[in-house]
Amino acid sequence: MIQKTVSDAEEAIRGLRDGMTAMFGGFGLCGIPENAIAAIRALGIKNLVCISNNAGVDGFGLGLLLETRQIRKMISSYVGENDEFERQMLSGELEVELVPQGTLAERCRAAGAGIPAFYTPAGYGTEVAEGKEVRVFGGKPHILEHAFEADFAFVKAWKGDEAGNLIYKGTARNFNPMMAMAGKITVAEVEELVPAGALDPNEIHTPGIFVQRIFLGAHFEKRIEQRTVRSKTAQF
Repeated sequence: MIQKTVSDAEEAIRGLRDGMTAMFGGFGLCGIPENAIAAIRALGIKNLVCISNNAGVDGFGLGLLLETRQIRKMISSYVGENDEFERQMLSGELEVELVPQGTLAERCRAAGAGIPAFYTPAGYGTEVAEGKEVRVFGGKPHILEHAFEADFAFVKAWKGDEAGNLIYKGTARNFNPMMAMAGKITVAEVEELVPAGALDPNEIHTPGIFVQRIFLGAHFEKRIEQRTVRSKTAQF
């Protein structure tokens, strides 16, 4: 069996260089590869093009790489939780490509499925469609979108085995499965690493064929972007 386990995040990101394109799984702060992000920051890899649903928050997630100016371009769907992202975008320091969330997901999925491009009605008539080919299907205009080309995909799973098979937990099963299929090199960090054959095949979300490297990450805190609670005296 091919050896896919690596000792730590620093070994897992080996080969990532300045100027490369990388995908980062997760939604908000749920299911993000925080150990890989920390290793990238520590090594000072810069001028990255990052594909992620969002850009983390100030001081965590991809927000850490924004703080150190290691990201040249963000391709994202939602960016409303990060003040530093907003500052860099408005000042022109950061190149930003905003993509409708469904289109972002499909560009990931298409890359994993070997589909080079597809047509979608999402974004027609907006800035998203500028410069893109338009065709009409069923009387409705659609714009041409291309599959992503990523050098690396960094994902996080709840549990994985030494063969790279992955299981995601709850809403961490968001962009991770699609991005795991789409990277030329897919790196998975897991909260629990078990021997090959220990996982129930019926429960596996990402088959190991898509994963090149896997490591056991240190996960100490389940962060959320905004904690909202109601008063005990609230009346309904």
